[in-house]
Amino acid sequence: MVEAAHTLYREIHDQGEVVERAIAREAGPVDALADAVRRRGVALAMIVARGTSDHAAVYGKYLLESFAALPVALAAPSLYTLYGRPPRLADALVLAISQSGQSADLVAVVDEARRQGALTGAIVNVRQSPLAEVAGQVLWCGAGPELAVAATKSYSAELILLAMLAASLSGDAAQSEAIGAVPEAVRAALALDLQVAELAGTLVGIDRCAVLARGYSYATALETALKIKETCYVVADAYSAADFLHGPIAVVESGFPVILFGAAGPTAPGLHELARTLSARGARTIAVTDDPALAALVEHPLHLEAGLPEWLAPIAQVVVGQLLAYHLCVAKGYDPDRPRGLQKVTSTR
Repeated sequence: MVEAAHTLYREIHDQGEVVERAIAREAGPVDALADAVRRRGVALAMIVARGTSDHAAVYGKYLLESFAALPVALAAPSLYTLYGRPPRLADALVLAISQSGQSADLVAVVDEARRQGALTGAIVNVRQSPLAEVAGQVLWCGAGPELAVAATKSYSAELILLAMLAASLSGDAAQSEAIGAVPEAVRAALALDLQVAELAGTLVGIDRCAVLARGYSYATALETALKIKETCYVVADAYSAADFLHGPIAVVESGFPVILFGAAGPTAPGLHELARTLSARGARTIAVTDDPALAALVEHPLHLEAGLPEWLAPIAQVVVGQLLAYHLCVAKGYDPDRPRGLQKVTSTR
């Protein structure tokens, strides 16, 4: 572990324990929400979130659609708060995700869903919050006070709760059992700390990069790009690896940094081909992956231990993304605990 006194660094390193506690503590509430979904005959889900939690919502979309066969929409809060034209929600699960539970627009979406008779739930880190009060059922992150402005441990807690919910809805005992391996996988990812710090030192001059993934890992690309923007003031653009080929790849030139997140699974062959294409264009390629074939195709591989199934891999991957943002921020001489122009709780309407 690299010695560091910053709050953000300590909170990144709390995540093995945070995930482990959430698995042990929230199994009952997760199963209760899954039972309510089944009893109500829910036909679709709508997830509402902002910022970092919005990336957890993207992960949740992949999980609920693939494990529970529930079509998932990501809510447009302005339809509720500005336009006054909410959609019909009576047959939906409306699930809000928020670290603070303070944003008025998220509360408005859940309040309207309850008014229409929908099943409502919230994933929150702050238990005594307006969002927790209005939601019918609450899953608690229990990450403890998150003091750094950039969210890390609350995000991992949100991901594990979504994974638990999807596994419970699937009714597949093997999927629920697989979740038990996540805390150790997170700790193994944290063990890459020194390697990530050394890599960050070589990237200190960058002012732009692309962050790419596909499938379940797409959320990790989105969240890592956000962390790099928030803390390093680097223009980091996240894309689905498939979408990147439909135009944005034109920005790639010699030395252009590209960060790939990948795992063994159906998305791997496409990522292999993309890595070859990027290398042929002279890109500076980095991969966070448990896939040896992808690691062999990039300039800077960050090897994750194999063992997690593809759908759980993002919970370990994002830890490496957070470490990269932290160490790059420090290498550039910025304060990772006080990103300019940001505050911990952003209230939107």
